[in-house]
Amino acid sequence: MNAGNSPLDNPSVQRVQTALAAAGSGAGVVALSETARTAQDAADSVGCELGAIVKSLIFRVEGRAVLALVAGDRSCNTKVLPMVLELPGKCKRADADLVRAATGFAIGGVAPLGHPRPLPTAIDASLGRFDVIYAAAGHPYCVFPTNLEELTRLTNGRLSDDVSEPLK
Repeated sequence: MNAGNSPLDNPSVQRVQTALAAAGSGAGVVALSETARTAQDAADSVGCELGAIVKSLIFRVEGRAVLALVAGDRSCNTKVLPMVLELPGKCKRADADLVRAATGFAIGGVAPLGHPRPLPTAIDASLGRFDVIYAAAGHPYCVFPTNLEELTRLTNGRLSDDVSEPLK
């Protein structure tokens, strides 16, 4: 890629970098040579375990967008998610339009921060198994490194041991 086409120049990526800096994070967005569109792609591109990838999953609870940050080797327990967030109602996966409206990002590059307004956020405590975890940064070829403590602070999320379960 030539410098003019770097994904780091993408406005969505710039929004993530700005949000990281504004929150006092020293993390920098990293451009990958291979896609990070899926958790497995990201793990392969970064060279880390699948579980060290943070999946940003948007759901709808009673018409409201919510965010679940789940380890790459786990799935979100959608029956528990509303309880973790103390919201009434059932949980359904959000469609692409709600994801874009709630986060400003397209599916495949949804970052855990830099949204138009904060989202109720649940965080999979199993991410604490890793010293460094990697989250999407607004583009399918970009991630940023962080750790569970910082991710919790950046997103004002609620840590939960119950919000995820092993992949089937």
